[in-house]
Amino acid sequence: MTEMTTTTTSPVLTATGVTMRFGGLTAVRSVDLDVHPGEIVGLIGPNGAGKTTFFNCLTGLYVPTEGSVAYQGTVLPPKPHLVTQAGIARTFQNIRLFANMTVLENVLVGRHTRTKEGLWSALLRGPGFKRAEAASKARAMELLEFTGLADKADHLSRNLAYGEQRKLEIARALASDPGLLLLDEPTAGMNPQETRATEELVFAIRDMGTAVLVIEHDMRFIFNLCDRVAVLVQGQKLIEGTSDVVQSDERVIAAYLGTPFEGAPGAEEAAEVTAAEAGAAEAGAAKAGPTDGGATDSGSTEAGSTDGGPANPGAANPGAANPGAANPGAARNEAQRGTTARTEDGQ
Repeated sequence: MTEMTTTTTSPVLTATGVTMRFGGLTAVRSVDLDVHPGEIVGLIGPNGAGKTTFFNCLTGLYVPTEGSVAYQGTVLPPKPHLVTQAGIARTFQNIRLFANMTVLENVLVGRHTRTKEGLWSALLRGPGFKRAEAASKARAMELLEFTGLADKADHLSRNLAYGEQRKLEIARALASDPGLLLLDEPTAGMNPQETRATEELVFAIRDMGTAVLVIEHDMRFIFNLCDRVAVLVQGQKLIEGTSDVVQSDERVIAAYLGTPFEGAPGAEEAAEVTAAEAGAAEAGAAKAGPTDGGATDSGSTEAGSTDGGPANPGAANPGAANPGAANPGAARNEAQRGTTARTEDGQ
């Protein structure tokens, strides 16, 4: 588990009283959150707690009903491209790559806020444009090398494995050179090896000087990764602190596992039920126990069956019990003679 980063610098992200309403539904209610440089902060909570909605408020996809979002002390405009240009990048819960573009081209898309060339420069393709294009390609290849995808730069993104597509999304987000990276469930659907690789990648991003805010449902991943963890429940921030503090909080446990319903049996009632069940089991065992006489009779019967010949003659000689079974043809002939005799008597 990482040790909590102690810093006195001003936060890169300051969310103050963020509230998001959709009609009569309040998805996020008065959430405050700070993220400092070089820090990894986790955001967890049950499904429907408002985590992704809060991310959308931070990145300009939603305009908060109340509250403000500031990056490095400057309040952000509610426009996604301006938020990215300011220095915040994100990935999405569902992979959103350009499927028919190559891996390199997907990363180059993320460079659009860091290039100065305009329409005419792109049309005329002058020396300035070529220099900017070469610089963008060099930076994109650095990021692919960093994420382990350099050998697949010319592959279509749709042909990558699932875990590699997740890495490509992170590489594209890093292409804008952000000061804060927001990851929305980066390990969803991954196996343990891919999850561990993603954890190491996030640590490497932090070591580059980029702060990280991550949403995740994998508790082992989040508690091993983060310096601080904030918990959202029904749109409100329940608690914020180190991994140890959050894991031991009873409200967090109740939010994930539920609380006992009203009138649920307590410890005394459970003990009474256990004692009653044990008494019933003992009484049943005593009533069903064998007696000496029963054992003797049973033994006599078995002895008689062995020494005195078969108790059921038919079992030893099926033909004796049912002659027809021993000689089916004779039985049919006998039946036919009986039928003929009854017919003649009737006539």
